[in-house]
Amino acid sequence: MLKLAVIGKDVSKSDSARMHTFDMKGLGHECTYDLLSVTAEDFDKTVKKLMSEYDGFNITIPYKLDILPYLKKVEGDAEIFGAVNTVKDGIGYNTDGIGFSLMLENNGIEVNGKKVLVLGAGGAGRSVVGKLTESGAEVFLYDLRKENAEKVCSEFKGATALGEVLPEKYFMIVNVTGVGMHKTEGISPVGAEILEGCEIALDLIYYPRKSEFLRIAESLGKPIVNGEGMLFYQAYYADCIFLGRKPQASEAKKLFEEYLHSQKREER
Repeated sequence: MLKLAVIGKDVSKSDSARMHTFDMKGLGHECTYDLLSVTAEDFDKTVKKLMSEYDGFNITIPYKLDILPYLKKVEGDAEIFGAVNTVKDGIGYNTDGIGFSLMLENNGIEVNGKKVLVLGAGGAGRSVVGKLTESGAEVFLYDLRKENAEKVCSEFKGATALGEVLPEKYFMIVNVTGVGMHKTEGISPVGAEILEGCEIALDLIYYPRKSEFLRIAESLGKPIVNGEGMLFYQAYYADCIFLGRKPQASEAKKLFEEYLHSQKREER
């Protein structure tokens, strides 16, 4: 049985344990999966414990960059995006980007040649910008610290940093800030005047299921997508890394459909 975990500032309401154990069972394996909420002060001690006592672990907000000095090396998308969400044997990987791409595909969202506004230039924001530009989107990135947005945009052709967010026409607006969950629940990073200009609103937040950002967009008649699909898909790709098996997009989609059905059964 594999011993796994996720580390973040506050993962108390995370669905990661449920998703990873569901995935593993579907792939013919068993695992334990711990949710570890840690402060910045305890990060060093906790990472060292994870490295020595666990078969692998995931990293979430806000530690996807902080983990880098602890790693032997990074591979794949982690090398491209400079952010890590999965660690096995001291090697860092990033499954956020591929999880995001599969979520877009599964929702029939085609971004090639379209303007997309991304809010938030942290580790997940970097992955999202990377995949959007890779797919041919014209990306505009805003972060409260403009230098963070500029750094990300300097790495990806087709991305432009914004100093402020003004009402514009966008195909899609993506919230990657984390504003709207935990202590900021009920708050949106932008208001109706900004969301009015988009065709689709997408939030990487999955708890609450409908963030204030998505609630405002829906009230304006916009199609909305929350981050549950991305979370599941990135978990699936991480589990394939933990198991040393080749991932398949069709298998990921099938497992997600089964997962959603199991959730509905539990709610009855």
